[in-house]
Amino acid sequence: MFGLGVTEIVIIVLAAGILLFGGKKIVEFARNLGRFSGEFKKGKRDIEEELRSGEKETEKEPSKEA
Repeated sequence: MFGLGVTEIVIIVLAAGILLFGGKKIVEFARNLGRFSGEFKKGKRDIEEELRSGEKETEKEPSKEA
């Protein structure tokens, strides 16, 4: 995009964000983004564990064929 790399685009977006919202809002946004990321990863991990435990329970149950 216009010969700009990812790093340059990130710097431009951060500079524009600081100009528009101020430094405090950017810090709050980054903090909230980090919290959201952590909660998302925790939820994903919990779901994966539930699926694994469900698979193990299914494997333990003998199949009932009619």
